[in-house]
Amino acid sequence: MKAGLVLEGGAMRGLFTAGVIDVLMENSIKFDGAVGVSAGAAFGVNYKSHQIGRVLRYNLKFAGNPRFASWKSWRKSGNLYGANFCYHIIPDKLDKFDKETFQKDPMEFWCVATNAETGKPVYHKLTNAGYLDLEWIRASASIPFFAHPVAIKGNYYFDGGVSDSIPLTFFNRLNYDKKVIITTQPQNYRKKHDKLWPIKKAVLRKYPAVLEKIKTRSQDYNQVMDQMEQEEKIGKCFTIRPPYPLKIGTMESDEKELTRVYQVGREEARKRLSDLINYLKEE
Repeated sequence: MKAGLVLEGGAMRGLFTAGVIDVLMENSIKFDGAVGVSAGAAFGVNYKSHQIGRVLRYNLKFAGNPRFASWKSWRKSGNLYGANFCYHIIPDKLDKFDKETFQKDPMEFWCVATNAETGKPVYHKLTNAGYLDLEWIRASASIPFFAHPVAIKGNYYFDGGVSDSIPLTFFNRLNYDKKVIITTQPQNYRKKHDKLWPIKKAVLRKYPAVLEKIKTRSQDYNQVMDQMEQEEKIGKCFTIRPPYPLKIGTMESDEKELTRVYQVGREEARKRLSDLINYLKEE
């Protein structure tokens, strides 16, 4: 019986996910594979490295640092989140990512990025948490307009949420018997039309395929949410969601707010833990 984990993105809403996965790790819940999008990838990889508490720790320490995330960084480099600081200096030097444990753990971990030329999702299996893997994670979280596409082996990639916010179809192809999904929006949430569409249309004109995906993103996302609810009703997946809108900013730096969202995740995980264990045991 193979079990897999799907992790939605959502910038600082991802601290909800961090709270959930910390509780799951504390209770020795194991998965055979995982796929993360954007913050779901950036935060979720700590599951495979067994680093309970790391996500909250480094966010509390560095949120508010202009090198971490700031409009100054965006004006200077075109990246709202500092590319080198967030994805290399922190995990390599300031709050080290446990690459050895990551490599030894048998769980497969995939991240999703969007090909800037085709607009299609690309699924990369992380193997060693080295420089290239970290660049794939950065690509998965590079939101168009707020970040430049990331160049990897001659191609350019944007945020995976543009093309596949919750990669159920991909995950179903991996033939997992059990599927656990952590979202960062409550059950009744549905995405509305992008208010920044006119600006993005002008700024991203070099990437017409990406624009087409952004144009239909709300519709695509809402269809996946509907599919997920249907699958949950018939026992094909188990979902852990925030009980209400988290209302936290993309660049939130208030320690109380960061901790609040993390604790909401922990509380929800504790509430659902018994049901989750039973779900994973079912034949």
